[in-house]
Amino acid sequence: MAYDRAPATGPARRGTGGRPGTGLAEDRVFGRIVLDLDADAGLLTVRGDRVATAELRRSPGAPPAGHVPVGTRDGAYLRLTVDGRPAHLTPAGGRLTRRSHRVEAIYGGAVYRLLPDSPNGSRLVKEGRRIADFSSDGTGHVWADWHPDVAPPLREDAAVGYALAAAFGTGAEPAWRLLLQAAADWL
Repeated sequence: MAYDRAPATGPARRGTGGRPGTGLAEDRVFGRIVLDLDADAGLLTVRGDRVATAELRRSPGAPPAGHVPVGTRDGAYLRLTVDGRPAHLTPAGGRLTRRSHRVEAIYGGAVYRLLPDSPNGSRLVKEGRRIADFSSDGTGHVWADWHPDVAPPLREDAAVGYALAAAFGTGAEPAWRLLLQAAADWL
């Protein structure tokens, strides 16, 4: 997988101590995209001149999960909107298998899935068709590689893809490696 990696201006923060973190993406299709992630407040905003604005919010009272950038994988505590219109969000539990790290969003009648396919990357699938590959560093920076045979990706595709990748991270270790690491830690 090749990603359009552009350096961000300034250090990224994950929103510790009440400080928001800002990530920047220089997307070859959609231009500059700003990703504002405040993990403490449970708020992620994706915006740019050529993308729809997405906002993912964690409800107050959600039990925080420090390993998830937005703070939880419990869909009951999460609300996603794209240009002010609600989307239905269903994150899997994020356990031992890569499949358990998938996230599904339904927006505008389209079903999107962000599916880990390597330790660092995930593929974005829309209506069963792979449209992009995403990678993130867990601090709000995300890189995307849009597939050239997708004609052309929509501004909503970018908003949903960047929101899912920034909020939940990308990639997952294979189950055999996690089990091996657990066994080594136990010995």
